[in-house]
Amino acid sequence: MKRLAVFLAALFFSLIAFAETEIKHNPWELIIYRPENSRKINEVRCWLKIEDMEGNDVTYTAARATYEWASIPNKVNHYEKTYYLMGGMAMHLHNIKPGKYKFTFHTPADKQYPFPNEKRDWNSNAFIYDTDNPAKVIFVYPTVGESGFYNGGWIISGKSPEFFIFTKPQEKK
Repeated sequence: MKRLAVFLAALFFSLIAFAETEIKHNPWELIIYRPENSRKINEVRCWLKIEDMEGNDVTYTAARATYEWASIPNKVNHYEKTYYLMGGMAMHLHNIKPGKYKFTFHTPADKQYPFPNEKRDWNSNAFIYDTDNPAKVIFVYPTVGESGFYNGGWIISGKSPEFFIFTKPQEKK
């Protein structure tokens, strides 16, 4: 009986200790997710560029990156040379050095096959990431015109794209 009382007391105090521990997101980790779209646009890569607030390219010095495919979760892959996304990929930035950064994505004109292009790069807006006020997940997705067709660009947002709720498979009832 004495052992049970000691065990329950230890359990109670450990629960109190963990209950008071504040759980916070690690500001040095970020997931950048590019949802799947149509097959052809999924194959078009967009490359990440990270700049510090002075405009210096720190893509490969400010953080390390790995990636996963949404269709094959929990299988971590390592980039061989450049940090890019394709439709259905999630990039994980690790060990981001403290500070503020400007993230952009681009696709050079010669890498846009099979889409016809006007010989111009597809560029994104700039997303400011601050390790003092970090996001946990951001999204990258292609821009579309009023007609609903892809028009050559990328959006970086802290919110999932509007179409994302409509492109998820529906459960059969």
